[in-house]
Parts: sequence; C-alpha cells; structure tokens
Amino acid sequence: MPPAFVGLTGGIGAGKSEALAAFERAGAATLASDAVVHELLRGKELRGRLVERWGEGVAPGDAIDRGRVAEIVFDRPEELAWLEAELHPRVGERVAAWRAQLPPETALAVVEVPLLFETGMEKIFDAVVCVVAEDGVRERRAAERGLGGLGGRSGRQLSQAEKAARATHVIANEGTLADLDAKIADLVGELTRSGDGT
Repeated sequence: MPPAFVGLTGGIGAGKSEALAAFERAGAATLASDAVVHELLRGKELRGRLVERWGEGVAPGDAIDRGRVAEIVFDRPEELAWLEAELHPRVGERVAAWRAQLPPETALAVVEVPLLFETGMEKIFDAVVCVVAEDGVRERRAAERGLGGLGGRSGRQLSQAEKAARATHVIANEGTLADLDAKIADLVGELTRSGDGT
C-alpha cells in the first residue's frame, strides 16, 4: 500500500517547520517545499531564466540574490506571477519525484507547503494538516525570525481561519515542543491507521 500523502501548511509564525520536524521525529518521511525552491534557485536552468528576465544583478557571482528577487516581485504582481509560473511546476515535479522514490515500507509522507491552498496543491494530497496559533504568538515568532509584522507578509496568503477551515486536520501549536510532538504523534497514528490520510 502506498504511503498516506499529506500536505502541511499554516500561516506565518504558526510553526510549520517545527511541525514538519515533529512529523519526522514521529517516523514520517518529510520534505519542505522551501528547501526545494532553494535547490532550484541554485540550479543553472532557473538562474538563466531569472537573469534573462531581470539582468545579471539578480545573480552576482553565479548565485541568485534572493533579497534582490524579493525586491523585484514585492510590489509588482506581474513579476511575481511570472516567477511563480517558473517555480511552481518545477516544485511539483520535484515533489512527485521525491514521492516516487520513497522506500516501500514508508507509511506516511508529509510535504510542507506554505502556499498550499493558494497554489491549488491540495488536490495532490490525501489530506491536509494546518498548523495554527493565536495571532500574538505568531507575531512574536515572526519577530524572533526577523520577519516583522504579519500584515505585509500575509497579504498574499489566505487567512489562518480559511486555511484551517479547508484543512482535513488542524493542529494548535501554542505550547511546548513536547506538546507539539504529542499532538503530531497522535495524528500520525490516525493518518497511518486510515491509510489515506483522512
């Protein structure tokens, strides 16, 4: 039987990365889509596409300057749409390839996708887990990571409430790491018992 294939999402500061790590600690195979994007941005093909579009300034010394790219796309929806059209299909291909090479004994595979619903990726998963936290907790975590307030960075995202409403499972992440591990371990049991993540 193929592994249950689960998407993991949530708002900024909710603790998606910690939840992904908790899934790994509980025995799931895990992949972060942000890590896939970083890998793609290091590749020659995508670098060439970005330089062709925006000039050599986006890739000094052969490495993509992510800060410069962010400046270009931040207030220019057409450029953001172009970048996402370049990235999203490639990320989808990498996720599919990762899933295909999982060992046959894998019971659960979890992929963290921050913009899961926004990019329509929910269709490829058996179930979606949304990590949530109170806004004050999320603000504090975002500030600790140097991300500033939630407002500007959340603008492109669905609200936390809407993500939670559309998810198959919701995990509240406002306590300790041990609390999160316990919740994830319970959920892993549920996901693997059903076999299809629901």
